[in-house]
Amino acid sequence: MPKHVTYDTNELTLRAEELVSAASNRYKITVQVANRAKRRRYEDFDNDDQVLKPVIRAVLEMSEELTQQDIIGGE
Repeated sequence: MPKHVTYDTNELTLRAEELVSAASNRYKITVQVANRAKRRRYEDFDNDDQVLKPVIRAVLEMSEELTQQDIIGGE
């Protein structure tokens, strides 16, 4: 049975807002998140220990990539 992980919904909302505000087109970023989640879902299909839902994982990963780009680009 999959483990249930608690996560801060406020943090998730803030990260999603950061993604949308950083993108030049809301539709494109939404499609990118959906595609990544779909890809993750099929990659993790064989793995039964899905901790986070694919969409939540995609938002978190993409927001981390965004902040890492800011850190790397700022040097």
